[in-house]
Amino acid sequence: MLQSWRWYGPSDPVLLDHIRQAGATDVVTALHEIYDGRAWPADAIRARKQIVAEAGLRWSVVESIPVPTAIKLQGAGATDQIAAFTATMRNLAAEGLQVICYNFMPVVDWTRTDLRFRAPGGGLALRFDPVAFAAYDIFVLERPDAAADYDARMIDRAQAWLSDRDASAIASLEHNIISGLPGSEGSHTRDGIRDLIGQFAGYSNADLRANLLAFLGEIIPLAEDLGLRMCLHPDDPPFSLFGLPRVLSTAEDYRAVFDAQPSLANGITFCTGSLGARAENDIPAMLAEFAPRVHFAHLRNVQREPGGGFFEADHLDGSTDMIAVIDLLLREQRRRKAEGRSDWHIPMRPDHGHLLLDDIHKTTNPGYSAIGRLKGLAELRGAMRALEAVHD
Repeated sequence: MLQSWRWYGPSDPVLLDHIRQAGATDVVTALHEIYDGRAWPADAIRARKQIVAEAGLRWSVVESIPVPTAIKLQGAGATDQIAAFTATMRNLAAEGLQVICYNFMPVVDWTRTDLRFRAPGGGLALRFDPVAFAAYDIFVLERPDAAADYDARMIDRAQAWLSDRDASAIASLEHNIISGLPGSEGSHTRDGIRDLIGQFAGYSNADLRANLLAFLGEIIPLAEDLGLRMCLHPDDPPFSLFGLPRVLSTAEDYRAVFDAQPSLANGITFCTGSLGARAENDIPAMLAEFAPRVHFAHLRNVQREPGGGFFEADHLDGSTDMIAVIDLLLREQRRRKAEGRSDWHIPMRPDHGHLLLDDIHKTTNPGYSAIGRLKGLAELRGAMRALEAVHD
């Protein structure tokens, strides 16, 4: 597999030189500074690609073109926003960038309640605690009718959790949750978050899925024409938050997406961590089913906890059989290679990593410190080498 690394651009504290030292050959990045739905200019894409190339690396995956709220609310009716999205697709294709990871999560992207949870090995991990989240949703954010989305026992536990925390702990919880909102760097207030959530009032999973399928009807035929491989990322976590609909959380969700647009240009970012947070998801079985559509893989592990919580585990530990996952991905690569396909390599990246050693005291993007991901990539690389040797 292509060993890649997520890079947040020139402002990322992890430098391109660090990525090379970690042993990665490819970069996963985007024009993160353009998050308002505008088309990415061709010259800006070209300049970013050149920066990566000058560091001796390849920009192989785009993660990700933002999908504006208007598209999630209106589907194909959001004509101006879709025009900007497709213009970006054309500009990326013109620069030889073919793999595009994107998501369809309304309001909240990845969401965690703790960004510095002490993992068993001593490093600091990301964690989601459903009780803490409920306490924030019901009693801090005070989302209208939030209590109706929880049972009485969870409400009682949330009240008890909150009663044991001071103002500083509550502020930290709010900061952690807001970190998962796109463009969240100081840009969201409680009123703003409530307003964003309120736009989806009355929206069901079926409503959001209908808009997703309408959007795919606009972009997948174009992707096929341009030679692009579109990779829909799962919901993270794969269940409803703030009463919002979620439509990319299960195998059945993805079957609906692929049935609607059968083209292989319509693919999946197979994120073992996002899908693995839901106990009903059989990760190896899902991978075996969707293998021909896996154009990009996020390899990370989560340890599920009783009650629906989870934390980021070491890459080869946790609740998902990562060795089985890697073996299936390598089998799919061999199948594609036997067909004579030039795109038989599947790009992967070590998704998330613990804060370790002196990274604990540095400013980093949550989950994207250098040392934790270096450790994860080394473990994954070792597993790949061992499995490749067995099959040679």
